[in-house]
Amino acid sequence: MKLFWKDHAPLLLFYFAQMPLVPLLYWLTGEGRSIEIALYGMLLSISVLTLYLGYRYYSQKGLYRQLSTPPLQGNEALEPLGETPLAEATRELLNHYDRYGQEQLLRYRSSMEQHIVFVHRWVHQMKTPLSVIQLTAEELDGPEADSIMEELERLKKGMEMVIHTSRLERFEQDFKVGRTPLLQVVSQALAENRRLFIRKGITPNIQLEEHWIVYSDAKWLQFMLGQLLINAANYTAGEGKKVFVRAYERDADTVLEIRDQGIGIAKEDLNRVFNPYFTGERGRLYHESTGMGLYLVREICNRLGHTVELESEPGMGTVVRLTFGQYKPPVS
Repeated sequence: MKLFWKDHAPLLLFYFAQMPLVPLLYWLTGEGRSIEIALYGMLLSISVLTLYLGYRYYSQKGLYRQLSTPPLQGNEALEPLGETPLAEATRELLNHYDRYGQEQLLRYRSSMEQHIVFVHRWVHQMKTPLSVIQLTAEELDGPEADSIMEELERLKKGMEMVIHTSRLERFEQDFKVGRTPLLQVVSQALAENRRLFIRKGITPNIQLEEHWIVYSDAKWLQFMLGQLLINAANYTAGEGKKVFVRAYERDADTVLEIRDQGIGIAKEDLNRVFNPYFTGERGRLYHESTGMGLYLVREICNRLGHTVELESEPGMGTVVRLTFGQYKPPVS
């Protein structure tokens, strides 16, 4: 109704602006002394305008309602807009844009599918030459061999991040939630990154019992823990430091906590560390930082129904907590 009055505001403005012409016309014709006739003419004109506005509103009521309250979901059916030419033309225009949007969406999805397939094939093809280089480097001795192994490790971690990032687009087809032992997943994540911990001189301190079981996807959880452990190792300077991993209950939920003794995060960066490609001032000091680790952790947690929180102070280290509540299927 509000949109209807806004649409007809110019008509009403011009109409009431010309209303003084009615008594002026009666005065020019010599009927100026008969005020009743002038008022009758004005009342008749207003009655005709009221009938017109009523017809206009009820004939296009659907159009005004649809324009005033657009659908919340893009796939909702378009209600009838009325039988007037303007309503029909509007409906045809909206249907045209809807068809165009659907075609563009299908093209985008097809392009993304092809891109994901290409990335997966490329990553798998790169595994063979990397394995050959690794076997060759293992037969060598000296600092050159250690440097080659270090770069190979970075390449593998980079490709792992690429393939997991691409899989986020089809996450609903690539996860399976079940009873997952925390100790087993943490141990596997540490084993995959043992070279990094040895190179940095950092000792992991695992405070977990075998009875800690959570509902999650073991593969995605291991990837998240790997990203958190890599961050903890990369941002912990000096040998003899430790990374602590423990679990505890909080409000009937299971919390997995990873605490390091690293450089910490600046206060002004705490609200942005989960943004993609954000490294922060301290992150730029470490070339290993890509700015994607914590972003991927948050995205995966959102899809699995977990929560992630972070606390940090410069020079005091960082604490990351993963909270596992009761399992709820992710919203597609």
